[in-house]
Amino acid sequence: MLKEIKHISQIPNERKRRWFTDDFFDLFVFYENDEIVEFQLSYNKKDNEKVIIWSKSEGFSHQQIDDGDHPGKVKRSPIIVPDGKLDKLFIIEKFKEESKKIDKEVSEFVLKKLYYF
Repeated sequence: MLKEIKHISQIPNERKRRWFTDDFFDLFVFYENDEIVEFQLSYNKKDNEKVIIWSKSEGFSHQQIDDGDHPGKVKRSPIIVPDGKLDKLFIIEKFKEESKKIDKEVSEFVLKKLYYF
């Protein structure tokens, strides 16, 4: 079940952000003037992590997170790489279930956007 991490650092002169997490999802929500302007919903965190990014200015993208761990090589920093494969209905249903206890404004906003992706 998603829960909010209440005390995350806010960087001066950058957008306000909120973080919600559980074993499957991480959700970062970014605000400007109390309006949601971007979210990053990462999922499948323990194996082949992916992220859905929505922003007011750029729209949607779906990416895979390369964790930087490649056998026989030095571990590198994680990076986001293109990935077009998305089981949208599974993610919507899983997010509905896992977001029942977080801020309704946030969960409804994210669900609405996911339906249109």
